Amino acid sequence: MTTLLNWFSQVAAILRFGVMGIPQRRGSVAATVIGIAGVVLVFIGVLSIGTGFRRAMANSGSADAAIVLRSGSDSEMVSGFGRAETRLIADAPGVARNAAGPLASAELFVIINLPKRSTGTDANVPLRGVESAAPAVRDNLQITAGRMFEWGKNEVIVGAGAAREFAGLEVGGTVQVGRDAWPVVGVFTASGGVAESEVWTDARVLQAAYQRGDSFQSVYARLNSAGAFQEFKDALTANPQLSVKVLRQSEHFAAQSEGMTRLITTLGYLIAFLMAIGAVFGALNTMYSAVATRTREIATLRALGFGGGAVVIALMLESLLLALGGGALGSALAYLAFNNFHAATMNWQSFSQVAFSFAVTPALVVQGVIWATLIGLIGGLLPALRAARQPIAAALREL
Repeated sequence: MTTLLNWFSQVAAILRFGVMGIPQRRGSVAATVIGIAGVVLVFIGVLSIGTGFRRAMANSGSADAAIVLRSGSDSEMVSGFGRAETRLIADAPGVARNAAGPLASAELFVIINLPKRSTGTDANVPLRGVESAAPAVRDNLQITAGRMFEWGKNEVIVGAGAAREFAGLEVGGTVQVGRDAWPVVGVFTASGGVAESEVWTDARVLQAAYQRGDSFQSVYARLNSAGAFQEFKDALTANPQLSVKVLRQSEHFAAQSEGMTRLITTLGYLIAFLMAIGAVFGALNTMYSAVATRTREIATLRALGFGGGAVVIALMLESLLLALGGGALGSALAYLAFNNFHAATMNWQSFSQVAFSFAVTPALVVQGVIWATLIGLIGGLLPALRAARQPIAAALREL
């Protein structure tokens, strides 16, 4: 026990001398801390894009809500139903009801071009035709400005994300649909989900504008409970009059986010790895400099009985402290710069823009600090081994 305590006291003494000498090496120390902070900043910043996009998609449906597509379809763009089929789906067991009838909305999905506020370039924006049950089918849909569109009229409401990203979508603006300009009469939120990237109107009005007859592309339904999903799905898939694919809304949108999230995550790790190589060399340079300026000091401590292991651990801890400082700085800068930063990107499943906010989560901060820790440990290892292995007599003779 005494030997162990003595060893810890040796480590603490060497570490204390090293930390006290940081002001004399402030230039190289600052370069190392800033380099590691840069790695963590970029790493968290890139991954916050994927996290924010995935969160927007995940917030787009709950376990007690379902979407029905044509069998074989992977998105609404390639799905299709007639009026008779949508009625069969709405009347299926498991669908929740209110005084107005089943909570199911047969919907039409088309793409329109709108200019981005930031660049002025046109982008694909989803224009969705919905039925009267649509607000009850979605989670927490609220009109935050203006009013709901009137059924049977060429009016639209827009999601808060779309209104933020695209020009002309404020209340009082207009949306060009074919040859006509439809007025924007309201803005809505939907718990940060993908619906906030859309423009909504009456499905019957949209059918007439695009000459779609009485056709739809999907049916969104609110179920009695999450447990009613299997009953609902079995009833539809067993019906010979229907050829359908039934999914929970949460599963449907999560699947749509996988490709984009995987791409962004891979890119983030690749960029961070390349930057980390440079940061490791910075840490190596700093710690080699620390060893070089303290050669006689370390040799004196070794001559007084300090062990080589204590020297290695103390120098590794010093490098780790610098790395953690860089990690903390990079995490703080990433949070200030990226958290809740608004953007829009392409959803390749629907070929339309999705507005979302970057999300710097605690999990990302932890990952960033882990990267900083690894950089510090790798950067401190070789200088620490060199300091512990140098001959005591030769080191004492150095000027």
